[in-house]
Amino acid sequence: MKHVIIGGVAGGATAAARIRRADEFAEIILLEKGRYISYANCGLPYYIGGVIAERESLFLQTPQSFGERFNVDVRVENEVIRINPQKKNVTIRKKDGSEYDESYDKLLLSPGANPVRPPLEGIDLDGIFTLRDVNDTDRIKNYISTKEVKQAVVVGAGFIGLEMAENLHHAGARVSIVEMNDQVMAPIDFSMAAQVHQHLLQKGVELYLEQSVERFSRKGDQITIHFRSGETLYADIVILSIGVRPATVLAKEAGLKIGETGGIWVSEYLETSVKDIYAVGDAIEYPHPLTGKPWLNYLANPANRQGRIVADNMVFDNQTKYEGAIGTSIAKVFDLTVASTGLAAKRLKQFDIPYRESWTHSGSHAGYYPDALPLSIKLTFDPQSGKLYGGQCVGYDGVDKRIDQIALTIKKGGTIYDLIKIEHTYAPPFSSAKDPLAIAGYVASNILSGAMPGMTWRQLQHVNRDEVMIIDLRTKDEFSMGYIPGAVNIPLDELRRRSSEIPVDKPILLYCAIGLRGYLGTRILLARGYSNVRNLLGGYKTYATAVAPVERGEPVLLPDRKNENIEQQDTRAEIKTVRIDACGLQCPGPVLRLKQAMDKVDEGERVEIVSTDVGFARDAQAWSNSTGNSLVSMSEERGRFTVVIEKGNAKSCETVTSRDSKGKTLIMFSDDLDKALATFVLANGAAATGEKVTIFFTFWGLNVIKKTDKPKVKKDILGKMFGMMLPSNSRKLKLSKMNMFGMGGRMMRYIMKQKGIESLESLREQALEQGVEFIACQMSMDVMGVKKEELLDDVTIGGVATYMERADKANVNLFI
Repeated sequence: MKHVIIGGVAGGATAAARIRRADEFAEIILLEKGRYISYANCGLPYYIGGVIAERESLFLQTPQSFGERFNVDVRVENEVIRINPQKKNVTIRKKDGSEYDESYDKLLLSPGANPVRPPLEGIDLDGIFTLRDVNDTDRIKNYISTKEVKQAVVVGAGFIGLEMAENLHHAGARVSIVEMNDQVMAPIDFSMAAQVHQHLLQKGVELYLEQSVERFSRKGDQITIHFRSGETLYADIVILSIGVRPATVLAKEAGLKIGETGGIWVSEYLETSVKDIYAVGDAIEYPHPLTGKPWLNYLANPANRQGRIVADNMVFDNQTKYEGAIGTSIAKVFDLTVASTGLAAKRLKQFDIPYRESWTHSGSHAGYYPDALPLSIKLTFDPQSGKLYGGQCVGYDGVDKRIDQIALTIKKGGTIYDLIKIEHTYAPPFSSAKDPLAIAGYVASNILSGAMPGMTWRQLQHVNRDEVMIIDLRTKDEFSMGYIPGAVNIPLDELRRRSSEIPVDKPILLYCAIGLRGYLGTRILLARGYSNVRNLLGGYKTYATAVAPVERGEPVLLPDRKNENIEQQDTRAEIKTVRIDACGLQCPGPVLRLKQAMDKVDEGERVEIVSTDVGFARDAQAWSNSTGNSLVSMSEERGRFTVVIEKGNAKSCETVTSRDSKGKTLIMFSDDLDKALATFVLANGAAATGEKVTIFFTFWGLNVIKKTDKPKVKKDILGKMFGMMLPSNSRKLKLSKMNMFGMGGRMMRYIMKQKGIESLESLREQALEQGVEFIACQMSMDVMGVKKEELLDDVTIGGVATYMERADKANVNLFI
C-alpha cells in the first residue's frame, strides 16, 4: 500500500508515524513545500521574544531523523501543485522548478491554513509581517535584531496576537494592540475578556479596540497605521494577526467538496468527497458536537488526534470514527492564563440556543496557604437540563486543570451537576476542600433550581434604576471603595435588622463582592416574604471589571524603584519597614490591611504589602494619592502585587490658602453655548499663568466635548433616544437665554467672528494645547448613553474620586 501525505506539520507528521506503526511494510511519502517538518508552531512567538533561547528547540524532528526512525520518504521543498483523482497521482514542483508525478493508493491532505493579508494599501511595506511558520519567524527575528524596534503594533487580538504582544514586550518594545471587535480573544465572552484588558493595561500595552485599519504608509523610518476612524498610530514593526483561512486551493482544483464554512468537507472517517483521499487539520470543517453545525477549528490538539484516526482509516479501510472537537484552547498573556472550551454565551446566542450562565471567583488553592491567586470561572449551560455547553477560566494558577475537566465533561455530554461530583485531589497547596470547579457547579445548580434567582451584569445595564432597589451587601469600607450607581449600602450582617427599609412591592437586586453574600441575602429576603429578589451573578467584581473603561496611557504598575539607586538605598537602610501578606484576600481586604498597618507606623516609615487581588494596584495608588502618603514602588510577579508606601503627613492636617499656587478645577455641567465659552475663557486664562487646570465634564456638559465627525458606536435603545435628543456636537449648542430656536446661537457666532473673537472650538483647542485636562464623568456617560469614541481623543474618563483628587489640590473650584 502506497500512502502519500501532503503537509509535514502536526496532522501530517502524526499520520505518517501512525501509519508506520500500523503497517511496517507500507510505502509512505511525506511531501512538504517548506524546509521543515514536525516543528513546534505554537512556540514561535516565544522564540521571537527570547523566552525560548535556542531556535533548534522548536524542531521536534528533522526530515532526516523522522525519515530514518519511521522509514518514511520525507521530501521537503517539494510542493504539490495539482491532484489528479482520476489517475490517482499528484504533480509536484521541486525547489529548482522542475516537476514530476507521484502515484498513490491513499492520499492525505494536511495543508493547514494561510494567514489573512487583506488587500490594504501599503500592506507589503518593509516591517509588516504575518506569523505562521518558521520562515516568518526567522524574518521577524532578523528584523528585530538588526533594527531599533521601540514601538510595535499587533493588528488582531487573537491568541497568537496576544502572545506576540507579550513577546515583543519582552524584547523591549512598547506594544499597541489593534482589534476591530470590542474585546480581545474572540473565543471568550466580554466579561472574561475584560479581565485580560485590565491586565494588558497594567503591563503598559495600549489597546485600540473597535478600530479598523484602513491603510499603511511610511513616514521616515516608521510605519504609519491609518484607522478608518481617522486616528493614526506609528510603529517600527507591525505584526498582522488578523486570522487564517483554510488552505483549500488544491482541494478545489481537484474537485473535492468544499463545505459551507469554506473548509474541506470530510466524513466521520475523515475521508473527503473523493474516495481514497483524506484530509485533516486546519483545512477541514467538521460538525461541532454541541451544535451539529460545521465549523473550522485551528488547534493543534485536534489536528494530531485526527492524524492518528485517519492513519488507521487509511490502513484498515475506515474503521475509526472521529467524534469532533468542541474547541479547547489556552493562552499565556503575560502573567495571566486564559482558557476556553465549548460554546461561549455569544456563540449560543448566535445559534439561537437557550442558555443560562454563571460566574464564580475563587482562590486557586486554600486561602490560608501562601500564594492563593484569584481564579475566575464562567459556565454556560442548558436552562432546563443543566447540560454543560461551555466554560471559560481566567487566572494565574490552576487554569489548565479546571478547563480540562470542564472540556472532558462537555465531550462526555455531562451537566453542571457532574462538576459537583468530580472527586478532586485536595491539599492546601493545590486546591481547596471545595474546589473552584465544584463551587462553579454549586452556583450553577442554585441558579437552575431557583434557590438563587440571578441577574447578569448585562441585564443590569438595561434596568431602570428608579424601578429597582439595588442593595450593596458589602461592608461600609468596601462600599466606600466603589459601588454600582444608585445602590444603597446595607451590610449583610445588618440585613435582617434593617429589612423594614426594604419595600416589599418593589424588585430588589442584591450584590456583594463575588456573589456569596448576595446569595445569602437572597435566601434571607425570600424567607421573609420578598418575592422579587435577585442576586447579581459574579458580584461587583464581575460588574466593575466588565464596565471598566479601556483607557490608553501609562502602565498602571510603577517600576520597582527599591534597587534603583544603591547608594541612596544604603543611606536609608535604617528605614523601618513593616511587611504585610494580604494574599488570598478579596477587595477591600488588602487596602484595609494597608490602612491598619499604616496607622501603626510613624511618619517616614514604610509598609510593604503583597496582594493577589487584581484591583489592588489601582486601589493602592488611589489610596496613597488621597491620604498624603508616598508610593515608593509597585511591582507584579505572576499575579502577586507588591506595593511599598512611605507614611507622610496626615492629609487632614494640610491647609490650603488663596496664596497657594495649587491649580484650578471647573465642573462643566451645562451645554449652553455662552456658559461653555465662559468656561474655556476662564480655563485658558488660568492655564496662561502656569496653573494646573482641570475641567470635569458631567451630564449635559459632555455635549461640549463631542466630536463633530463621530464613529459609529453600538448603543442600547435608551442610548439611542438620548442621542437623538442631545446636541450632536459643540456646533449644535444653544444659548441659555434668547436662543430663538437656534438663531441666537448663530448670531453670537457671527458677531464673535466679526469682532475677531475666537470660536468655542478654537478656545477648546487652545485649552488642550496649554495642557488643560479634560475629564469626562464615567457615570454621566453611562446614564446618557455616551461612548468614549464620541468624545474628543484627548478626553480621559474618570469618576467622582478622580475629580475630588484634583479639587483637593486646587484653591479654586467653579461649577458652571
